[in-house]
Amino acid sequence: MQKTTLVIGASTNPERYSFKAIALLQRYQHPIVAVGLRQEDVLAIPIQKNIPSQAAVHTVTLYVNPSLQQQYYTAILALKPQRIIFNPGTENPELAALANEQNIETIDACTLVLLSTGQY
Repeated sequence: MQKTTLVIGASTNPERYSFKAIALLQRYQHPIVAVGLRQEDVLAIPIQKNIPSQAAVHTVTLYVNPSLQQQYYTAILALKPQRIIFNPGTENPELAALANEQNIETIDACTLVLLSTGQY
């Protein structure tokens, strides 16, 4: 099943984990919405500066630290995704609690590992 994934912290730098996640999501044919600091393209996907309010997103995967996540809380929760993945270093009990209150699953895990092991 294809799961539209919002990647927050998208980067055009091939060394960044967000870049690697976008590449792997593409390989597994999951549609991607990319949000980052610069409006560029990463692997032919446009990086947007803001979360599009009308996106139908299944999964949000985070690649920004908790202090930078606060600006996205309202937009993330408004999308009503089925789950939020907190990649290593992005764990955020405050956002997780807000999400859980709205019946949004939260996972402290690595998107790359979940995809590679068939658990995505």
